[in-house]
Amino acid sequence: MMADTLAQGAAWCEATLGVAAAPGGEHPLFGTHNRLLTIESPAFPLAYLEIIAINPEATGDRQTGAAGLKRWFDMDDAALREQVRAHGPRLIHWVARVPDLQEAAARLAMLEIDRGELLHASRDTPAGLLQWQITVRPDGRRLFDGCLPTLIEWGATHPAARLPPSGVTLHALRLKHPRAAALAEACKAAGLGDTAIEPAPQPAIEAVLATPRGVVTLSSIGQPRP
Repeated sequence: MMADTLAQGAAWCEATLGVAAAPGGEHPLFGTHNRLLTIESPAFPLAYLEIIAINPEATGDRQTGAAGLKRWFDMDDAALREQVRAHGPRLIHWVARVPDLQEAAARLAMLEIDRGELLHASRDTPAGLLQWQITVRPDGRRLFDGCLPTLIEWGATHPAARLPPSGVTLHALRLKHPRAAALAEACKAAGLGDTAIEPAPQPAIEAVLATPRGVVTLSSIGQPRP
């Protein structure tokens, strides 16, 4: 979930899902910070919801736009930022864990899909340094309108393993896209062949959550709905 500010994102979480998100941390490489909420279920082990916002106090090349570098997840896109500022936090993307990031990126490249550079990233946590590798394009662009996930390979520790139970669980993740067949081929190449993908005139990501406030569906093209 992208929020205009982290405080806005935290307030949205409590109002919409009925729970408080756990503290996260800062991403020095991208000038962002986050809060986290475990949403794991038997069908989605170690899944978590990330509430992310631009950190106004961050420094670095992506904060200033130096060398043309952009933040991840299209977070520098002016239209997206205005949409989030005007209408509140929005589900904009998803990230998929893979066992071998280099191999998964190579398989996508065979389909002429440039998922981006393989970057080493980290952030400090109270329990120590959290480390991972992730695919990020220099232009920060999401692919397939955000429906093709960013790929990540975690280091020794997965962040969801450190999160307290939230009372929220992920029941379904659905992708909708006009190029559903091409999206399905790309997901299969990345090792995500069991992802639910439907043809639709408008691209969308939908996450169905069981929460203390009942079932809530988050969508990339609209407000949360019961």
